[in-house]
Amino acid sequence: MANITLKGSERDALPNALALGPAAADERLEVTLILRPGSPELWRERMARLSRADQTAHLTAEQFAQLHGATDADLRAVAAFAATYGLVVVQRHPARRTVVLSGAVAQMNAAFGVELLRFEYPGGTYRGLLGAVQLPQELHDIIVAVLGLDTRPQARPHFRRCAGPKPRRSRAATPPARSFTAVQIASLYQFPAGSGQGECVALLELGGGYRPQDLQTYFGALGLPLPDVTAVSVDHAVNAPIGDPNSADGEVMLDIEVAGAVAPAAKIAVYFAPNTDAGFLNAVTTAVHDPVNQPAVLSISWGGPESSWTPQAMTALDQALQAAAMLGVTVCVASGDSGSSDGVAGGANHVDFPASSPHALGCGGTRLKATVTTILGEVAWHDASGATGGGVSAFFGLPPWQQGLDTTTVQGIVQPLGARGVPDVAADADPQTGYEVVVDGVRTVFGGTSAVAPLWAGLIARINALTGRRAGLVQPALYARESAFRDITRGNNGAYKASAGWDACTGLGSPVGARIAPIPDL
Repeated sequence: MANITLKGSERDALPNALALGPAAADERLEVTLILRPGSPELWRERMARLSRADQTAHLTAEQFAQLHGATDADLRAVAAFAATYGLVVVQRHPARRTVVLSGAVAQMNAAFGVELLRFEYPGGTYRGLLGAVQLPQELHDIIVAVLGLDTRPQARPHFRRCAGPKPRRSRAATPPARSFTAVQIASLYQFPAGSGQGECVALLELGGGYRPQDLQTYFGALGLPLPDVTAVSVDHAVNAPIGDPNSADGEVMLDIEVAGAVAPAAKIAVYFAPNTDAGFLNAVTTAVHDPVNQPAVLSISWGGPESSWTPQAMTALDQALQAAAMLGVTVCVASGDSGSSDGVAGGANHVDFPASSPHALGCGGTRLKATVTTILGEVAWHDASGATGGGVSAFFGLPPWQQGLDTTTVQGIVQPLGARGVPDVAADADPQTGYEVVVDGVRTVFGGTSAVAPLWAGLIARINALTGRRAGLVQPALYARESAFRDITRGNNGAYKASAGWDACTGLGSPVGARIAPIPDL
């Protein structure tokens, strides 16, 4: 029987990449298959309830696995397919709807109707393919995505380091502070009292690592207890500090230090994965379905333009975020640091994924002017170091909670929002008014929307601890309570202008935490 193209799996070479020839036939690799969920009608009905802020729609892990995990029949069909081509099933996760197959390049080529090639590009080399994945007709409706054949770097971290020397903080109450500790920022945004006791915050990392001595130095200087930090390996990746603050270490340490300062009593689970589409997705599903750490909040500070992802990968990852919502897990995602273009050449507007998923809390950035105790002003972040990501998705439709909103261009043109708008919320991200951190033994100041995602994750952890329940998909409740935000009405991110109400630079605005915490739906 003829094979059928897996829709949305098409790949082109990276820009300026050169094909060096076929990948070695005996090279071993692992491929992740994402299967369709069980009970699709119940899935849609439950997501509709969550879009109405119905907290009773949350499921336990056992309920989710039973209702929406991969079916035994589908798992058997995939196992039979693997056996036909001599592929080995090395992992099988019904709740995650994931099957990981291992085999040689020659076997994968035959199984998926591709020719895997080696490519060289300005950043290095990768294994990849040109064209689409092919599947047997009997698996076409069963398999949602085939990831891992292509190993190009999928995402980048969204942090910016302050270019100037580390400023001195005044202890006086009146002079404006240039940089802040995460504790000060939480206070300025009036976060509710609390420590996140009993909660677990998950962090997704696609490289780099942390050093315990840096954490001791950082939290000791803040007078906070050292948080319980656990490294979780996904797809063989591990905590591996590089030793350079400008490397992925900067992302890892920024995430841990901001989340840990805001919710010092929460456990922090750091999921290290390869920087590929398969690694990204497997890190998300591992965290969301982790029976040991059981995180209720996931912070993601990595991403890339929607145009750099395959539709199959975006669909699979969005489904993983929907699963998170059903399980009561809030997912906070940085919206990017390259303004309305998201760093893509050509002059068009782009938004960053996975922040553009309707089921992610997209976190944009501001420039914060404040004393140690009082906010003096706040504008959309846009300067020589970068700009807050934001705009309109080219892939995802308009979620119910964004109905009736508008975008305003820098030319003053107001247009109805016709698809998913990014971001949802914002907070301080300008590295010139950034966060004091310790990375690889160096005290420095970082900004970027990478800081905003763990800041919001820490806030949600505090709220969860105070209410005694998981907040889950918070967007419907937040959009119904605009008074819980400082509306940012000045600045732009290139194409879009900050304006009254929601905008495509800073979303609803920066948080007034004391007003967010009492929302009944949270």
